[in-house]
Amino acid sequence: MADISQIPGRLIDALSLGGPAMWAIAALSVLSLALILWKIWDLSMAGAWSGGAHTHAAIAAWEAGDIARAEAALAGRRSLRAQLARRAMAALQDPSLDRASAEAETARAARALLIRARSGLRGLELAVVIGPLLGLLGTVAGMIAAFRALQEAGVQADPATLAGGIWEALLTTAAGMGVAIPAQIALSGFDAVVDRLRHDLEDSATRIFLRAPRDVAPAAKAPGRAAAE
Repeated sequence: MADISQIPGRLIDALSLGGPAMWAIAALSVLSLALILWKIWDLSMAGAWSGGAHTHAAIAAWEAGDIARAEAALAGRRSLRAQLARRAMAALQDPSLDRASAEAETARAARALLIRARSGLRGLELAVVIGPLLGLLGTVAGMIAAFRALQEAGVQADPATLAGGIWEALLTTAAGMGVAIPAQIALSGFDAVVDRLRHDLEDSATRIFLRAPRDVAPAAKAPGRAAAE
């Protein structure tokens, strides 16, 4: 069994064997891990995994005509679902907006919230693409160096030395894939969470508009009737 105290030294040796590309991949791995951890925290703060119980309760009160209870259930809530529900209810109750304008305002708010939910995912997409490319670059550079050394050695070249140079060069390819694969798994997971949030936002907005209490007028009036008045 390997001594745990030797692991840092072996990691440094591996980085040294891989050259500059390996160091770049190591930096990319640290940044990717930090981004993944931050995104987990960010989505947690946005209520991505909360289930939206308070929002569902607020919408149920809204559908029952209890606007005060619906607004109280959403007060102070920071989740994306609660924010959209609060803005949709406010838009419907805004006397300066007809129904079409309230829907447009709610759609605008939903787009802004989804952009907020997707923040940081571009960085993971970049890590997925750049990681293998950096690995390939390091491997190509290492292979060039190995075959150049073989050419300079001429007929006295040692096959073992060439094999050693090749496996050292291939380290960067393995490292690049080692960064890209976890980043892709995390990215797919985050995409699934954002898609579920999009569905929940659309569903909440639809319920709020279709089952608005009758006393929400005049915001719920048809555009033609609002213009006529």
